[in-house]
Amino acid sequence: MDLSWMAWTLPTAVFFLTIASLLTLMTLWEFISPGGAPRTGVLRFETTRGDRLFVSLLGSAFI
Repeated sequence: MDLSWMAWTLPTAVFFLTIASLLTLMTLWEFISPGGAPRTGVLRFETTRGDRLFVSLLGSAFI
């Protein structure tokens, strides 16, 4: 597979590996301990740990 058209720098690779690692670890955590007690946060709606990760990733992408 030829990815020479992409600008794969070290920071870019670390960024994508970090996100892939987070998603993998969260998946394993969910299999080991399902559910993850919902909590009420700053915005006053209940979220699980997966919801909080998703909102964090969306917020980071927006910034």
